[in-house]
Amino acid sequence: MLNKFIGIGRLGENPTQKWLTSGKAVVNFSVATSNRYKKDGEYIEKTEWHRIVAFDKLAEICGKYLKKGSLVYIEGSLQTRSWDDKDGVKRYTTEILAREMEMLDKREEPAPAAQEDGIPF
Repeated sequence: MLNKFIGIGRLGENPTQKWLTSGKAVVNFSVATSNRYKKDGEYIEKTEWHRIVAFDKLAEICGKYLKKGSLVYIEGSLQTRSWDDKDGVKRYTTEILAREMEMLDKREEPAPAAQEDGIPF
């Protein structure tokens, strides 16, 4: 059996990081991917939103370095979980359990050395 997600997309929100009672980090964020196809001579772009969850060290890295709009490569697996809401109604969500993440944005140029009165220090 194979359960694998591979995608490149942009974050739709800043990651939300929490700490479990076990001391492990968990982070959640959404990523948009899109497909383009041609219909009746026009190109149409369809965007899909994916809920991402990461744990442990990967969660800490995502929480520290990613922000809304970041371009990322995500590799992981699909999982569906359920819970009962405040009214006792069973709810479901499908999300991607991230195992690998790579930041794809260009690195910003380093800031010039701080100077005071034109004299470097």
